[in-house]
Amino acid sequence: MIISIKEVRNFIISILIPLIIGYLSNSLSSLLSGVSTSQYYSQLIKPSFAPPGYIFPIAWTILYVLMGISSYKILKKGSTLSKVKDAMFYYWLQLGLNFIWSILFFGLGLRFTALVDLILLIIVLIIMIYKFYK
Repeated sequence: MIISIKEVRNFIISILIPLIIGYLSNSLSSLLSGVSTSQYYSQLIKPSFAPPGYIFPIAWTILYVLMGISSYKILKKGSTLSKVKDAMFYYWLQLGLNFIWSILFFGLGLRFTALVDLILLIIVLIIMIYKFYK
């Protein structure tokens, strides 16, 4: 099977978009709070089973790469199809909610608002998973 340069480019762009959005969210959160998110996380009161802070950059990098691969696979079905447009709407919406969560929680210290964002994110993710499955 031969893969075109255009397909490789689209694949890389699909992966880079969520990675860049995650990086920008983290950077903006750190800028707004005046401390890195890892330092902020280490100062939180957490239960004994909470994962160490170094796990999050690794886990989120993997998650963002997988999000990018998923979006690439959906877009490959045909970006003009209404089912694809509908699924991608929820993809972009969850990416936006993901982006603002760190800013709300770490950057602005708005924990209740971040919780509301998280609840909305979970709902949107469930819808997105269903749409991607279809």
